[in-house]
Amino acid sequence: MDASTRLGQAVRGRWAVAAMFFVNGFVTGSWAPQIPVFLTRLGITEFTLGLLILLFGVGALIAMPVSGYLMSRHGSRQVTLGFGCIVVFALVLVALAPNVLVAALTLLIFGGVIGAMDVAMNANAVAVEKKLSRAVMSSSHGFWSLGGFTGGGIGGLVIQSYGHLAHAVGVSVIAILILAVAARHPVTEDKPVEHEHHKFSLPRTATVYLIGVMALFSMVPEGAVLDWAALYMKQDLGTDLATAGLAYAFFSGAMALMRFAGDGVRNRFGAVKTMRVSVLVAAAGMFVAALSPSPVLAICAFAVCGLGIANVVPIIFSAGGNQPGMSPGTGMSVVTTMGYSGILLAPSAIGFAAEHVGFTPVFITLSALLVVVSLMGGLVRTADFKA
Repeated sequence: MDASTRLGQAVRGRWAVAAMFFVNGFVTGSWAPQIPVFLTRLGITEFTLGLLILLFGVGALIAMPVSGYLMSRHGSRQVTLGFGCIVVFALVLVALAPNVLVAALTLLIFGGVIGAMDVAMNANAVAVEKKLSRAVMSSSHGFWSLGGFTGGGIGGLVIQSYGHLAHAVGVSVIAILILAVAARHPVTEDKPVEHEHHKFSLPRTATVYLIGVMALFSMVPEGAVLDWAALYMKQDLGTDLATAGLAYAFFSGAMALMRFAGDGVRNRFGAVKTMRVSVLVAAAGMFVAALSPSPVLAICAFAVCGLGIANVVPIIFSAGGNQPGMSPGTGMSVVTTMGYSGILLAPSAIGFAAEHVGFTPVFITLSALLVVVSLMGGLVRTADFKA
């Protein structure tokens, strides 16, 4: 195979993995406008909803290492496509759930397949980078956010016009079509790397755990907007379903735009400065959204929060994977696990708190967490690469 053919395959693989990120984000984002209907349809409280969302996170955290094991045997291409084939039907399962018990099971499955596909498609993006000899990870996450924007943006309107089940079926059809078009082109690693679990040990350097705390504090607000912004808009600000879905849609859309520009911003200003300014912008957006007297201002504030938080996690992950005297895999495993536990598990605690004190104090607290991340910004200096 000549060089031009290999390059062509890598380029097609780059767009294929972008499609996988879009599908994952589209299905995840489409869940956001379903949440108010889900709450009403099952007749549950915010606390019960929080427990059900907790199962989504538990499913993801269980499935993520399973995905890693499967990739060690079959490679990221097969695992991404395999879990993708389940992801496209996951929202329909949730929409069909007739009671709390079945809903719990479907959310466990939903979170599991979303999380497993997430790990695999990120690994496939790394494989693409190696074949292209250039970075595509930031823009790949941009496509995930673009999918979330699309799913959240149209979801509320479709649910209001045609019902939650028709919406879920429509999401499934669109996701299947995209997956079918992209399925032929994901790249294959030259040789899957076997995991060596017997050599694994937790690092003893405190810095990597502090960076993990930064990831946790940064990803909790993202999960909060996904799972609770629509309900906040509907209950506290009195919007209809179509408008409520715009909160996450604009947050995700702004995040997508900034992620596509993120590499250039970081290369120009450096990781530490980019981190500190970004999280302060995100904190300001979250604070304004918490105190907003109008839906329009709240939607704009959530969008500003998305702009700020867009490139925070990529910088944190890069810093975690570049700790002195520590293998990239060890540092990344600590930081990503701590970070994803925030975005997947914390929303249940937010539901409990919101039921007792309301969403405004919760969002103000999340804004304060982002300020703490800014104060810790010097820890990400290892994310900068020196020539």
